[in-house]
Amino acid sequence: MNVKNNKRKRESMEKIERVFISLLQTKDIGQISVTDICKQTNLNRSTFYANYIDIYDLADKIKEKLEMDFSALFTDDRILNESDGALKMFRHIKENQLFYKTYFKLGYDEKHQVYIWDSERAKKDFESKHIKYHIEFFRNGINAIIKMWLNEGCVESPEEMTEIIKSEYKGR
Repeated sequence: MNVKNNKRKRESMEKIERVFISLLQTKDIGQISVTDICKQTNLNRSTFYANYIDIYDLADKIKEKLEMDFSALFTDDRILNESDGALKMFRHIKENQLFYKTYFKLGYDEKHQVYIWDSERAKKDFESKHIKYHIEFFRNGINAIIKMWLNEGCVESPEEMTEIIKSEYKGR
């Protein structure tokens, strides 16, 4: 295996992803072409097509990468409503604002929600009553809070956002 080429491929993919994400801040996905990306990255179309089927495949791969990174935050403690988990989440979002803005702009939060709720904890906290409604309420609420925080430039610190969540759930 040629390590040099793997590094070059990885660097090319990172360039493509950065340019795509940058373009998404001012254009809709349907307005972005492979040519736009190749011009800005100084890469050939063949490099793009060696890694992605099309623009939508690129968007899906970025989504998958972000969801894997996000899920990895909670491999040890999957309970979001505990301070450490919420703090990890808000720190990650603040450090990766552009990726999260892109994720929400593409509507992936509606299609593929990241599952960060501990259903066993929910059953205990809500005495196993109407769990699916509590989980749905939580997911949509947390998504709305994250979107608002991102749209306002993440002015509040991750610690402040954690306190907001804690106050909403009053220790549950």
